[in-house]
Amino acid sequence: KKLGFICQEIGREVNTIGSKSNNAEMQQQVVQMKDELEKIKEQILNVL
Repeated sequence: KKLGFICQEIGREVNTIGSKSNNAEMQQQVVQMKDELEKIKEQILNVL
């Protein structure tokens, strides 16, 4: 539960960064962060 909550909060922060950034490189970094966060969420589901 706690790990899921932390992932959710990280996701919100990543979305905030994405909405505030206005250059292509930063947008690409945000997409990569979202991909990695999805992998982390899958790992959490495997652990629980």
